[in-house]
Amino acid sequence: MDQAREIARGPFEPTWESLRRFECPGWFRDAKFGIWSHWGPQSVPMYGDWYARHMYLEGHDQYRHHWRVYGHPSKVGYKDLVPLWKAERFDPEDVMRRFVRAGAKYFVGQAVHHDNFDNFDSSHNRWNAVNVGPEKDIVGLWREAAGAHDLPFGLTEHLGASFNWFGVNKGSDAFGPYAGIPYDGNDPEFEDLYYRNRGYDLTKDGQRTWYTDNEAFHAHWFARIKDVIDRYRPDLLYSDGGVPFGETGRRIVAHLYNTSAATHGENRAVYAQKDPDPDVYTVGVLDIERGQRDEILEHPWQTDTSVGDWFYNVRDVYKTPRHVLEMLVDIVSKNGNLLLNVPQRPDGTLDDECLHLLDRMEAWMRPNGEGIFGSRPWEISGEGPSNAEGGAFKEAAIAWTAEDFRFTSREETLYAYQMRPPEDGRSIIRALASGKTPRVVGVRLLGHGSVPFEQTAEGLRITLPQFTPSDGPHGFAIEQG
Repeated sequence: MDQAREIARGPFEPTWESLRRFECPGWFRDAKFGIWSHWGPQSVPMYGDWYARHMYLEGHDQYRHHWRVYGHPSKVGYKDLVPLWKAERFDPEDVMRRFVRAGAKYFVGQAVHHDNFDNFDSSHNRWNAVNVGPEKDIVGLWREAAGAHDLPFGLTEHLGASFNWFGVNKGSDAFGPYAGIPYDGNDPEFEDLYYRNRGYDLTKDGQRTWYTDNEAFHAHWFARIKDVIDRYRPDLLYSDGGVPFGETGRRIVAHLYNTSAATHGENRAVYAQKDPDPDVYTVGVLDIERGQRDEILEHPWQTDTSVGDWFYNVRDVYKTPRHVLEMLVDIVSKNGNLLLNVPQRPDGTLDDECLHLLDRMEAWMRPNGEGIFGSRPWEISGEGPSNAEGGAFKEAAIAWTAEDFRFTSREETLYAYQMRPPEDGRSIIRALASGKTPRVVGVRLLGHGSVPFEQTAEGLRITLPQFTPSDGPHGFAIEQG
């Protein structure tokens, strides 16, 4: 490995064996809920995710939107869209306060997306938020705001896929008035944004792959991500995919951990990636995009998802507060964390629907967070006829019933969240039948106080008081003795 890919010295070497000695820090295990700002120049059209790619795909709805609103991509390309991102109403302190009130125990910003634009003062890329567009260190501002609330601070990198992902900007229309006229990605003046990637295959062994075998790009990726780590010392680094580029990627993980150990005396950083192979994800934390687990995982893990689209989209139908809170409870019961993106408009503000979601989450967290934050999985994740389907991109709202419970534990207390309120005001937890578990000596309805109960051979029967159900599951704190 050349000297340009040197890493900080410390307890970790860039080998699988060494990196698998990773132990998940307590802050991540306790946090359970984080909020993500998946934000950048692709928010400008307010027309959704992957805009910088899809605007070059003839016939795609984002291509049509771009042509009709901004101009044809042979004339007006992504390079012309980037300067329009101004973030002129961005108030990181105000937004962070809202996130904290909604229950966020860590915050994650976006360092760089597939569009090859850095949200910080990059040493290796002139296409960055300090030079172009906002003329602000977006990452630095987020880090400062998170630090004011003592929140662990994370960053995401999506750069690894960028070289292949952006290959479409070298094309041209096949039909219509611009047929055969090259898109602006062919202009050599802007190849530092669009890459010298003409002719590279997007497939490997017949399968589409986003991770290129271009060694020069591997070195460039390493320099960019190492720069992020050295500047901001993130507590979490997420790669949008598996560990990129073999040893090059492992060197970044080792550098992240060694840098954290040098700062804190021990590693407190978390590396999150999406390869489900236990030999890979145990170097950090498994991240499941827009999906969940169907059972408890021994190792802490994370779901990353969004209220709606990843970048702001005027066509969005958002998740309801109930859907988000039900996901949170189910995920936590299985040893996971929920990282939720709340999409920002290009000016940096949140729309009314997102603000309403945060308000409803805040109202739920006040009484019910007791069994979420700092909790650990119980003996089983839950009971009842309903369950999440395991795997990525499987997050449809579930038709939970009053028979469905999800369990967590904290210190000596067991928490049982009833996923839907019972029509008759009575709950029964069959896993707590007499003879199966220690005797129950007290039950509290979170936010209300003690409630009558009876432990029988059928289960723990609880009589609920009159109360207005919230947007999410209601929780019981159960003491056994």
